[in-house]
Amino acid sequence: MNPHFIVHEPKDSVGVVVVDQVGAGEEVKGWVMETDETISLTASEMVPLGHKLALKDINVGETIFKYGQDIGKAVGNISQGGHVHVQNVKTKRW
Repeated sequence: MNPHFIVHEPKDSVGVVVVDQVGAGEEVKGWVMETDETISLTASEMVPLGHKLALKDINVGETIFKYGQDIGKAVGNISQGGHVHVQNVKTKRW
């Protein structure tokens, strides 16, 4: 299986897109590295290579995990399969 996105740990709330891009409405498959599990979901919007894809609905203020690490908080609601990037995530430092 060639995954569309990679997830490092089961607690991650985002996966990283590893193909050119995923399109809105596209069924995508991901690989969870720690457990060697395959997961799938539908992308709700286009997500480019190297950007993050929401694995679940994420509410404003919720912590976002990538590589098992806290990478910030949601500043907008993000639906499962949505593009997670600077428009809806901010660091907790400022």
